Amino acid sequence: MGNQMHDRTVIPMPTVSALPEPKASGRDLRIDACRGIALWCIFLDHVPNNIGSWLTLRNYGFSDAAEVFMFVSGVTCALAYGKVWRCDGWSGVISRTLRRSWNIYIAFLLLTIACVILVYLAGGDRLADESNTRILLDQPGATLVHAAILQYRPVNTDVLPIFVLLHLLFAPLLWLLLRLPNVTLGASMALYALVHVFGWTLPAWPNGHWAFNPLAWQLLVVLGAWWMIEGERVRPLVTSRAALVPAVLYLVFSLIIALSWRIKPLEGEVPQKLLMLLYPMDKSNLDPLRLVHFLALAVLAVWLVPPNRRGLKTAIVRGAILCGKNSLPIYCLGVLLTLASLLALLDISDGVAMQIALSVSGVLMMILAATLLNLIKIKPGQQPTAALRMGVSSQQGGWGTRGRRLLQVFRGLREYGRASGPNRFIDCRFAERLPALTDELVGPKADIVAASPKPVAIPTRNVTAPVPIGI
Repeated sequence: MGNQMHDRTVIPMPTVSALPEPKASGRDLRIDACRGIALWCIFLDHVPNNIGSWLTLRNYGFSDAAEVFMFVSGVTCALAYGKVWRCDGWSGVISRTLRRSWNIYIAFLLLTIACVILVYLAGGDRLADESNTRILLDQPGATLVHAAILQYRPVNTDVLPIFVLLHLLFAPLLWLLLRLPNVTLGASMALYALVHVFGWTLPAWPNGHWAFNPLAWQLLVVLGAWWMIEGERVRPLVTSRAALVPAVLYLVFSLIIALSWRIKPLEGEVPQKLLMLLYPMDKSNLDPLRLVHFLALAVLAVWLVPPNRRGLKTAIVRGAILCGKNSLPIYCLGVLLTLASLLALLDISDGVAMQIALSVSGVLMMILAATLLNLIKIKPGQQPTAALRMGVSSQQGGWGTRGRRLLQVFRGLREYGRASGPNRFIDCRFAERLPALTDELVGPKADIVAASPKPVAIPTRNVTAPVPIGI
């Protein structure tokens, strides 16, 4: 970025006061921690017969880390693209979503090639079936074509094509969520219901099966984004005892059922008709029992993990946060580590000691890789980026030639960025009503507030002093 101030004062229409916004008051480390821990759990769960999977959610309920990862991805998308929308408008959101979708697409293709190379070097036949790469080894041309259109996926890579589609479509999704959040969530739930009624899915190759049907799993992504926009309104309900009690009861019920599937003495204590009614649970289409289990976990998490939790500063959680911040490369690394772990179990030993060693070393390698990636992002001598917060308060209809002149004044402050040293960008907020602008900018100590026309500017100057005012 250099020492140049970047002009990000594209006017979002309609004005900010007309639309809700995703939260943007600093990065919530709980989000990165949850995503990082989910990545660890996904790795542990994918290693066959791994004792390390007893540390994950899979053995203690109906859902697992996949639901957590999907929901948190919706949360982070709403946060990240919400900030882009405020600074760069919808053109910026579309540009960023397309670029991110392309990056994930390239990562998926490279991971597919890396998987087949690893399987080939390991001897081909030993891992070909477990990794779903035999067809790629036998028919490389046709298989790569189907991989390029997201119809073929090696084992454990199924999430990446979903995220290619997710980011590709997130700009219109965010547009709808900002204007009709509840209607948009309702439409997502309706699509989820139709999937279960009619068996809808997207084309897949060669067997037509998706490990994660995008038409069903989209609900968790939309739910995460909706929570960031409407969360404050429904938080009193989520944090009430009326939500906590049934959530805990359902978690206890699912715990007993899940353990009965894996512990023989307990299996006899549970009515067989009940087990037959519940099992099998369709993970591909996000079985409703899995969905409800995740929602119950989310309610419990809201109660147990407040924003200022001291545990977020421990070494292990800091490692999870680093992994969460670098989720794409760490997910790809986890897939390769799973194949390498399976090879070690086949060639060396499948004993408990080896399972523990592979589980611990795999997680440590993910933390190490995330740490190195984080260091690479922080270049030596790089100055921190700072937002120059500015605001425009304008009566309805008053934003016109006069207001646009104020915007030109903002743009003329490029020299300010060069003179003061730190990298800066203009975080320009617009509001028709004075209280809305005051809450947005005076609280976080805006650098400049502009008001148009003059009758609005006079009370603005009184409320925001000593913040400089442009009229």
